[in-house]
Amino acid sequence: MKVYGITNCNTVKKALDWFKENQVAYEFQDFKKLGVSTEKLQEWDSKAGYEKFMNKQGLTWKQLDPAVKDAVKTKEDALQLLQQKTSMIKRPVIEDGGFLFFGFDENAYKEHFKK
Repeated sequence: MKVYGITNCNTVKKALDWFKENQVAYEFQDFKKLGVSTEKLQEWDSKAGYEKFMNKQGLTWKQLDPAVKDAVKTKEDALQLLQQKTSMIKRPVIEDGGFLFFGFDENAYKEHFKK
């Protein structure tokens, strides 16, 4: 299983703590240090749609210049912006086989991992 996120994000910390408490092994990729590839963003988009993981409620989006926000007209525009501003990706991103989940939801984790 792979977990993508930012180490200082409280939501990511909650998820990682849950995985540790429930003895779920994972590999972690820090967006800030390693970024995220165009191919990975396209994969997530094809499975879930970029709207599902583009966080427009967060501070990064809110602090963007209005002209930058208005320039996001296509999925390609959105994915390019997400690659540049990885903190706009809803975190954590959980990949486990066919399971793809954005954010922390203890009930969804319990159901998927049967804990």
